[in-house]
Amino acid sequence: MPMVTILKTGLANLASVRAAFERIGVPTMVTNDPKSVRDAERLVVPGVGSYGEAMTRLDAAKLTAPLAARIARGEPTLGICLGLQIFGSGSDESPGVAGLGCVHMRTTGFNATVLSPQMGWNRVMPSPGSQLIESGHAYFANSFRFATIPAGWTGATAEYGGPLVAALERGAVLGCQFHPELSGTYGERLIERWMEVKPC
Repeated sequence: MPMVTILKTGLANLASVRAAFERIGVPTMVTNDPKSVRDAERLVVPGVGSYGEAMTRLDAAKLTAPLAARIARGEPTLGICLGLQIFGSGSDESPGVAGLGCVHMRTTGFNATVLSPQMGWNRVMPSPGSQLIESGHAYFANSFRFATIPAGWTGATAEYGGPLVAALERGAVLGCQFHPELSGTYGERLIERWMEVKPC
């Protein structure tokens, strides 16, 4: 079983992410070393907190370039919640702060018809061509989201005051707006499928 490297962003749900992999017998290590990010067989980018602060920490640790490069190469990478959002070009949460630019979209807030943040279980609906995401219910905790699935990606959507991207996938790169580590059997099965997918 390959080692899973978990990126230490400083604002992350590390304990629950590590526990999710340990439950399926996968060893993990936590790092913020750029070489480890480049060389990782499988990398997880967890995230809880502010978009701007997360990007500042990545930049300070010289992680931005190696992280963007491995996503561009299609190497096995899993972004969770804010870890998905930073794949994009920026966020309305932190105007003027650039993301990794691997997804050519910004994240935006919810409209005024719903409470923000979204907290709780929501139905995940795969888009045509999705290889990793199954229909089911997953746990969300987010105030910002991608509104649509961009060109070049497949994934899944959910509904909360309108459509939102629940997940994006492209080969071995997977980003989840929901928290698979908190989504019970549904999330566990998804992590197992991601562990099996081969790089492009």
